[in-house]
Amino acid sequence: MKKLTKALLAGFVATAPLAMAAPAVAANTEDGAKEEKAEMSEGEKLKKLFADSDEDNLRRNPIGAIFRGDMRYADQIGDFITDEYNAKEKAANEAELAALKKIDRDKLSETDKIAYDVFKRNKERAIIGFSDEILALSNPRPVNHFSGFHTFYPSFASGKGAAPFKTVKHYEDNLKRHDDFIVMTDRSIGRFREGMQSGVVETKLTIRNVIEQLDTQIKLGLENSPFMAPVNNFPEDFSDEDKTRLTAAFAAKTQEIFDAYQRLHDFLKEEYLPVAREGVGLSYMKGGDIYYKYLIEGTTTLPLEADYIHNLGISEVARIKTEMEAIKDEVGFEGTLSEFFEHLRTDPKFQPKSREALTQGYYDLGKKVDEVIHTQFKVFPKSPLEIRPYPESIEKFQAGGSYQSGTPDGSRPGVFYFNAYDLPSRSTNGMTTLYLHEGAPGHHFQISLAQENADLPNFMRFGGNTAYVEGWALYAEKLGFVLGLYDDPYQRFGHLDDEMLRAMRLVVDTGLHAKGWTRDQAIQYMLDNSSMGKTDATAEVERYIAIPSQALAYKIGSLTIDRLKKKAQDALGDKLDPREFHDQLLNTGALPLTVLEKKIESWIAAQK
Repeated sequence: MKKLTKALLAGFVATAPLAMAAPAVAANTEDGAKEEKAEMSEGEKLKKLFADSDEDNLRRNPIGAIFRGDMRYADQIGDFITDEYNAKEKAANEAELAALKKIDRDKLSETDKIAYDVFKRNKERAIIGFSDEILALSNPRPVNHFSGFHTFYPSFASGKGAAPFKTVKHYEDNLKRHDDFIVMTDRSIGRFREGMQSGVVETKLTIRNVIEQLDTQIKLGLENSPFMAPVNNFPEDFSDEDKTRLTAAFAAKTQEIFDAYQRLHDFLKEEYLPVAREGVGLSYMKGGDIYYKYLIEGTTTLPLEADYIHNLGISEVARIKTEMEAIKDEVGFEGTLSEFFEHLRTDPKFQPKSREALTQGYYDLGKKVDEVIHTQFKVFPKSPLEIRPYPESIEKFQAGGSYQSGTPDGSRPGVFYFNAYDLPSRSTNGMTTLYLHEGAPGHHFQISLAQENADLPNFMRFGGNTAYVEGWALYAEKLGFVLGLYDDPYQRFGHLDDEMLRAMRLVVDTGLHAKGWTRDQAIQYMLDNSSMGKTDATAEVERYIAIPSQALAYKIGSLTIDRLKKKAQDALGDKLDPREFHDQLLNTGALPLTVLEKKIESWIAAQK
């Protein structure tokens, strides 16, 4: 679902209110009062275009509307798999780009010029994404173990996801969405068949994982399926008649979902797996070099080459290793850095005692952050932050942690999910840095503050680009130093380990997809350069295989923010207020990195 929810986004300075165009004014003539429509200014035309684009997008993409708390189209999922959907998306983006070009950019305010430029960039990128060349490489691979509705939808429909279950209509809408989900699951088979004909196929590794995921869901049975969870938690005001009717309907529809799962499972196992590719990187896929180049620019917002990124990663790995050696010496460990990694992986004192103890540890950490966060921020999210382990039914293939956004009005909280699967492989010394990244002030602050800012256009409030979003979250990990959260050298080492993870991603992702690396080669590189356990390293590498280039954005984004902060410190010295700097970073949403740099440079100049 990350691929679906992280839409492209533009941004501009929040100081200019983004109200809709003023109503038409009356003009008097000699013949009497006569209503005439006042001509809209270029800025008003721009704002209207933003609003119209957002409304049209919500109609075409109902799931995105539900995540925003907009339930007008909640009886639909939409179909992201058909040619008709792709054609409509391409046509909409082309029409919006044409409308934008009719607006005279020279007559816009400086703020609106930024909005114009980013909106233009977003539309141009989207049109490329819906081009025949790119669709021919993406359409035939609708599902892998990390990206696909089969991984997203069970949680979404469980009563613990974004879809609400407070009224009878909410329950009935969910049943209708199930119909769409079943259709999409079956249509995925058709897309896979297209790839079998064209030679654009997924890897054997990812497909085996999908087969296992489908097996896990089916084996849960009706009683334990997340699709049945809402009828086990009816609101108190539901009548007995509605409860009985809805329980029967949910059971019948869940069985239909299981049947669709089984059809996809059998097709993948019996027909598709034998022709899936052995090579895990895009370099082994027909057209893979073209697709990887397209993905790199999409995720980093910069026209970078794979070789440059690979070498940058090698350099960062070397720097971080030096800092790790210093902490190893500080704690008095006698041995090599590799032996210290193994010590951290295997010593029971660094392993959670139980699922409950790990949960309580994150609760305690959250309270500690709340006590000191005001020293770095002046604006705080309305949406509360909840801390939860992943559901056990999906935790095996999940990352170490993730974030699910709340609603703009704070009625649904943001959620920090952590992974409690295979507890001996989890390391407590990485808890602080993970919480800062996925929770507060990482994803929770950045995403919540953007969507809660009603002065911004919706494409900026609710969109995102990975380089900014993940770059900010990685930068947020470093705030643990000024917040006094890294006094423990092992927690500090955990932070370096996480920074090392993002540096290794530059090496490994490009290694896999541009240099022909194998899965085992990539896993070994991560084990050699960090204290990650093999379970985590394997999950990470298989994630990069499934969603190429996404992992590059973290370090590229954070290095950009680090550089901008140093610019501000060098220029302003003691005049630099970190609360103001962070407000400037966050108050305009997730900007492309080039736009962010121009904004911060202008702000620095204004502070002198």
